[in-house]
Order: sequence, then C-alpha cells, then structure tokens
Amino acid sequence: MAGVLEQDITDRWAIYNADCIDVLAAIPDESIHASIYSPPFSGLYQYSSNDRDLSNARDYQEFWEHYGFIIREKFRVTMPGRLSGVHAAPVPTGNTGGGRDGLVDFPGDVIRAHQREGWIYVARHAIWKEPLAVRNRTMQKNLSHKTICDNAANGGVASADELLVFRKPGESVPIAHSYGLTNGYAGSEPVPADLLRFRGMDGDQKTNRYSHHIWRRYASSVWDDIRLDRVLPFRDARDEDDEKHVHPLQLDVIERFIDLRTMPGERVLTPFMGVGSEVYTAVQMGRYGIGAELKPSYYQQAVRNLAVVDAEKPAEAESLFELGVSP
Repeated sequence: MAGVLEQDITDRWAIYNADCIDVLAAIPDESIHASIYSPPFSGLYQYSSNDRDLSNARDYQEFWEHYGFIIREKFRVTMPGRLSGVHAAPVPTGNTGGGRDGLVDFPGDVIRAHQREGWIYVARHAIWKEPLAVRNRTMQKNLSHKTICDNAANGGVASADELLVFRKPGESVPIAHSYGLTNGYAGSEPVPADLLRFRGMDGDQKTNRYSHHIWRRYASSVWDDIRLDRVLPFRDARDEDDEKHVHPLQLDVIERFIDLRTMPGERVLTPFMGVGSEVYTAVQMGRYGIGAELKPSYYQQAVRNLAVVDAEKPAEAESLFELGVSP
C-alpha cells in the first residue's frame, strides 16, 4: 500500500502508520461494516507538523475541503445500510478565525458535510461533562463561578461532546441481536442485579428486561454517565515538541456504538486511529479492527495498547488479506 511507514496486520486487526486517504483508497468498495472515530476539530488542536495532517488546514474552509475527501471515501467503502459514528464538539470561534468568545457548531457542520456526500443523519448523542471538572482541566476563563458573579454575560458553558451517527442508504445483512444486548453496560451505573437473570435469554425479546434496560440508556439522546477518564493509555504518545493535545475517545462511547450497531466478526474502521482506542475496543468485542494513523508516536502507542489484547482468543473475523488489501 502506498505511503505506509509501518503496519501491523494480524487475524484480529490491521493498523497502518499512514495517511488515512492512502489506506481508504486501498479498501474495496462496500467492504466495511461500520466506522467510528474522532476527526480533528478544525482549528482547536494541532496534532503534528505534517503537511498531510488535517489539523493543519490553513482555515475552516480548507478543513472541510480536505475532510470531504475522507467522508466520500468512507461512503464508498461502507456497506449499504451500515453506519458511521463521528465524535465531535462545538469549537470556540477564536480557534476558527470567526471572532472571539463564541462557539462554532462544528457537529452541525459535520452533519451537513455528511449529508452532502449522501449519508443519512440518524442520531445525535450528547455526552454530558461536569462544568467544574471541565474548568479545572481546560482553565477556560469564562467557565468559572467568579465570571458569572462579575458579569454573567461573559459566562461560558461546558459544551457536551457528541456522537453523531450516519447511515449509508440501502440494505445489507441486518444487524440482528437475537438474544438482545448481551455484552454488559458501558457506563458508570451498573445494571440492577434483579435484571441479570434475563441476560442472553431466548424467545420473545419484548420480555428481555436486561437488554431493554441497556437499550433505553443507549437510545437516549443524552448520555449522562460516560466515564470520561476511562480511556486507553496515551501519555507515552506525546512527543517532546507536541504542540497541543492527546486525548483518546472514551471507551464507553466506542463500546456503546460497536455493541449496538455491529455484530461479532464484522469489520470496524477508524480513519483517525490515534492511540488505537477504536481498534482496541473492536477487537475486544470480537470484531476485526482496521485503523490508520499519520503520527508515528500515536501509532506506536496503538501497537502497545493492542498488545494487551494480543494474548486473548482471536476473533472470528475476516482479515484484510481476505479482502484483497495488502501492503
């Protein structure tokens, strides 16, 4: 495959230290069951000095021009009727050239960009964040009690992260949960003990109180018990000259999407792999993970993170070699 610096291909995953555009170009049409990832939030962080890094777009318009290629290629490789989850959040206008002290609806722009390429927008989950914790982590000046005491007009908000879900038109093999949701609940609140006896029950699923309890949480438009600190190790991925940011997507968010929107053995793609959170979770849940990451230090951390699940029983999933994709 053109442009690949390093790769690690097994019967459980295929990951590449490469530009995701090169990786996507090598994947056959309609061969991916699902994708989930967090793209660079335009103007908010710079992840590397690489000219091919989407976070280095010169302005907001150029970002969308480049991201449009990825959305288009993702559409091509996805099976009809299958889904893509995109993590996004509002971006301060000061980071996008639009002024100061305001917000750009980056998630809304992600939705419109996908719709332009033929995707159907089907879900928007808000991921709640506690305001004081956000203030202490980001030192956001307008997000403090003192600010609203001095002048509440300048008060900020702990904007929710969002998981946006899109579906490619058409139909393929249904995503069937014949025994309901059986993988357990991804969140801070455990399933009530009296419902555990229904887990994996056969027969009429309308009476499966265990799965129904989890589904009600997952189908909510507000996810208020995501464990924000439940992420893969990432500190070793920082380079000495790192400009901004490393913060992996929470495993609870990824697990919910993969559990609900895919089946065991299916191929799950992440074009912005980072330290490997989406591939790691896909493999742990019995799917085949495919990831691309441009930055070498992030890729190496992904290799270390995947080594944790390497000793587990291989999932029954098709490899990229069976798809005809080879380096």
